[in-house]
Amino acid sequence: MFLTLAVKSLLHRKVAVSLSVIAMSVSVFALLGVEHARHQIKDNFYNTVSGVDLIVGSRTSNINLLLYSVFRVGSPTRNIKHERYEELLGDQNIKWSVPISLGDSHDGFRVVGTIPVYFDKIKFGKKKDLSFSFGRSFAEPFELVLGSEVSSALGYKIGDQITLSHGISKSSFLEHKNFPFTVTGILEATGTPIDRALYVGLSGLELIHMPPNQVRQSIKELKKGVPINVDEITAVMLGLENRLTTFKIQEKINRFQKEPLIAVIPGVALSELWQMVRLLENSLLLVTILVFVAACLGLSAMLLSSIRERHKEIQLLRIIGAPSIFLFLLIELESLLITVISIFIGMFFLSFSIFILQDSLISFFTMSITPNIFNRDTIRILVILIVAAFVTSIVPSFLAYRSSKNLVI
Repeated sequence: MFLTLAVKSLLHRKVAVSLSVIAMSVSVFALLGVEHARHQIKDNFYNTVSGVDLIVGSRTSNINLLLYSVFRVGSPTRNIKHERYEELLGDQNIKWSVPISLGDSHDGFRVVGTIPVYFDKIKFGKKKDLSFSFGRSFAEPFELVLGSEVSSALGYKIGDQITLSHGISKSSFLEHKNFPFTVTGILEATGTPIDRALYVGLSGLELIHMPPNQVRQSIKELKKGVPINVDEITAVMLGLENRLTTFKIQEKINRFQKEPLIAVIPGVALSELWQMVRLLENSLLLVTILVFVAACLGLSAMLLSSIRERHKEIQLLRIIGAPSIFLFLLIELESLLITVISIFIGMFFLSFSIFILQDSLISFFTMSITPNIFNRDTIRILVILIVAAFVTSIVPSFLAYRSSKNLVI
């Protein structure tokens, strides 16, 4: 009876209740959406690269090395000699190493010069392997692999020929037109900066920067088994035999005498970078909280105005024997019903929106957000929302209680 009476009372005031539900649903959508996106972005952020114990580059700040080697943002202060990479290969504590070379681009997307083992050793997420949606890795100097976003944005497919440009801007005056690369593979989407790059062999990248006559000579020597000499690389990704030696290897590289180098632990550098963007994260969360507070105040105002309209209803309930506390609880139940309905509507539209936009988020923002928003943090937020709605409804509930007390029956 109690619940039935509350439902009928709400249905009697459809327009006002509907507006309150819409306002509350929008605030729930925004609050849960921002919170879910915040956690997912943070997870994506930390899962951009995994399985790599150290990143080695020319001496700079930890964050700068991380930005250009992992996120492909900015430029290195300088390259490091290929000899340093060869010396690292001789260290017994190092299990594997993958060199990368940056400095070229294609239509605004970065070109990464590396070796084929890159696709086996570099992981993302929780140590997920890179996989090919089409084709295979590069095997020859003028073969190339595309990240998923590059392929979808530019419409390239297996067998297409691509020319690279010097520099990292979208428009370049120096294009290597004489040396086109053939697409041999397209990577599966990862939701990381890996999707926004083109991958070529170090030898191919070295060849396009040689004079044309020297290129032909180098290719002839390569066919005879003579490797192409690579002078410089940008950074090296390292995997260690034993992670307990991480700090020892890091200190050894940082104190290297022949060339100023720096070794960065990816997890530590990622934490430093995340701290820098935390202010924006907290500001966005504060705005959504204020939106919900405004919705709760709107709900309270709606219930307050309804009490004046329900004077006869309150009087009738008192006549049939309803105690004053009954009216207090009735208003609180109505507030609870509006809040719960709004939560379900907000959660439904949020999950549906993420499901619909999931592929677009990966394509345009290289960011993977799952439509499953129900987790421990969500439950905690929902409890807070219900308590907040209960608290903001105390004022109209108390006024209804006091109004019924003052009635002369």
